[in-house]
Amino acid sequence: MRILVTGANGYLGTGIVEAILNSGNEVIAVDFNTDHVDSRAKKVACNLFEIKNPYEYFGKPEVLCHLAWRDGFIHYSDAHIDDLPAHYDFIKKMVEAGCKHIAVMGSMHEIGFFEGSINESTPCHPTTPYGIGKNALRDLTVMLCKQNNCVFQWMRGYYIVGNSKFGSSIFSKITAAAEEGKKEFPFTLGQNQYDFIDYPDFCTQVAAVVGQSQEQGIINICSGRPEKLADRVERFIKENNYDIKLQYGVFPDRPYDSKAIWGDSTKIEKILNKR
Repeated sequence: MRILVTGANGYLGTGIVEAILNSGNEVIAVDFNTDHVDSRAKKVACNLFEIKNPYEYFGKPEVLCHLAWRDGFIHYSDAHIDDLPAHYDFIKKMVEAGCKHIAVMGSMHEIGFFEGSINESTPCHPTTPYGIGKNALRDLTVMLCKQNNCVFQWMRGYYIVGNSKFGSSIFSKITAAAEEGKKEFPFTLGQNQYDFIDYPDFCTQVAAVVGQSQEQGIINICSGRPEKLADRVERFIKENNYDIKLQYGVFPDRPYDSKAIWGDSTKIEKILNKR
């Protein structure tokens, strides 16, 4: 299949493009620049929101994998609300022009404060502009796909573990601190439990979702199990042989973070088992 991947040069995009290519599909990779994108992809550097007819412009892709999103780790950024009309307009243009398979990256932050396992029926009460923006785009995308008889897939992401120092996650920050020679890293108490998934597994799951159309709707990109933040971070430090120690209790937990939250992995496991 010919798959259009937006946000292809970002932290998520580079690995997802590689995984899609490895699965045997063709990729049109789009971002403001494509310096870090796999050379096997067809690269297009542009502002995708400025393209009048993106479906024609990008060569009539069979699938849209929409990853593009500003300030994903800055949960209170105004960009999440300011950019929403542009995301809606772009997806609308794609489906109305003929793209029949729409897959968009979501976030567990759409749920808001919740404790337990999340499935596609879990109510959403987001409490940050990031969660609110993603939640609104999901509702709008559902509407567009129903109106145009398109495959709809909402890939709900959880906590990604990777050792790239260029990301904004705690794991990226620890990697950057370790490479700078720092011996201590200020931390919370780390008692909250989250669904952690290693970066390569995350990318493989996304590639598997967009490479098929049988499983639709909200699909959790997750491990399916909770783990204490402190335990996963300590393990991450050991896995990478970093000479750095956590300073517990320096920072308070964020008030909107759940004490224990993880994804129901039933649908993604079904997809992976069919590959």
